[in-house]
Amino acid sequence: MCGIVGVISPNNCKVDITTLKLMSQQISHRGPDDSGYWVDETSRIGLAHRRLSVIDTTLAGHQPMESISNRYVIVFNGEIYNHSDIRQALELKNYNHNWNGHSDTETLLAGFEVFGIEETIKRAVGMFAFAVWDNNENTLVLGRDRIGEKPLYYGWQGDTFLFGSELKALKQHPAFKTEINRDAITLLLRHNYIPAPYSIYQGISKLEPGCLLSVSTTTKEPKVWPYWSSSDIAVSGVQAIFTGTPDDAVDELERLAKDAVGLQMMADVPLGAFLSGGIDSSAVVALMQAQSTRPVKTFTIGFHEEGYNEAEHAKAVAKHLGTDHTELYVTSEEAMSVIPDLPTLYSEPFSDSSQIPTFLVSKLAKQHVSVSLSGDAGDELFYGYSRYIQGHQMWSKLKLLPHPVRKFIAGTINHLPGTLLENMQQVLPKRTRRYTNRNDRS
Repeated sequence: MCGIVGVISPNNCKVDITTLKLMSQQISHRGPDDSGYWVDETSRIGLAHRRLSVIDTTLAGHQPMESISNRYVIVFNGEIYNHSDIRQALELKNYNHNWNGHSDTETLLAGFEVFGIEETIKRAVGMFAFAVWDNNENTLVLGRDRIGEKPLYYGWQGDTFLFGSELKALKQHPAFKTEINRDAITLLLRHNYIPAPYSIYQGISKLEPGCLLSVSTTTKEPKVWPYWSSSDIAVSGVQAIFTGTPDDAVDELERLAKDAVGLQMMADVPLGAFLSGGIDSSAVVALMQAQSTRPVKTFTIGFHEEGYNEAEHAKAVAKHLGTDHTELYVTSEEAMSVIPDLPTLYSEPFSDSSQIPTFLVSKLAKQHVSVSLSGDAGDELFYGYSRYIQGHQMWSKLKLLPHPVRKFIAGTINHLPGTLLENMQQVLPKRTRRYTNRNDRS
């Protein structure tokens, strides 16, 4: 995890390097290994970077980094898992370049020189947020990975354009206005978080996943466009249905999952994994251990309350796989002591209770490793939540109704109080009561 931040100053105003450094210091926890700054007074652009060294821990990976032609200057947060493949593609293009090191950031810059920014990002497989200044076009380009694993905030505050990995960095600039976005509060109450492109502050947006943004010193309105679409991927998947046997499907899934996990294990620093004992994290750790020559370091947080404790399951999985396992039991008081610090850990309101054990297990893992894999998003990818199954069962019946009837029912439900929907459950046949949380309309 690294951190990026930057500013485009108003006309006739130089970038204040002191302010830029202050903004960067606010996200020093994201990159404790190194820091760097770059300012072009003519273009009124300033970039800053906080580095957590994962690939190429030498000075060859220092940022902000300039391309070989000096056209591009980049600050990059994340990891490009297939950057070696991109280097090979550059060699096929007869790109003659003496590499300074083996960082994925240097690979990206070389790709920008040969393929252009958008084409390079389309080739890139990874998690990332970046900002690159094009000296030829006097244009700043921001980009975010396909699923939005890495955060990126941006926006005009008066005549100043600000961007960064966290809002606390932007707030250090004197142009920043702390006006609350009331529409974002509505979204928070509905979804338990604030989805992109909104943020808690007026005038500040989150770049949506799979998108690029360009802005210049002469254009006020940023241009945002997608370079990747999940709906396009879904359509192409439907058009090219897997034709193998169920056993073939299992083998292909294992191959893909093993390849994905293997790519994420490439690091020049100690690597570990969060292990809860559930299907998702256990599968990830199993795939890691199968590709590792030494026991994988795994970490678990345990609770003394039986209904919330997964540590025993994790210990059993760790023993079966032969990992180097570390667990830490915390009391309810220790868990609650984290709550006052949550506003400093998250840039905006976030209502997922898992943020507490996630912080605790991250704190534990940091004592031993620099990078940890987890099983997050397994339920989303493989329809693991019960609401997916319930939704499919309900849709199999509702789709038989004419569209106007379905539209009328949906409109009626949206206008009924949530408590009334919950009370109505008690008078429904018992076989339908398995559909819980009927007042959750999101």
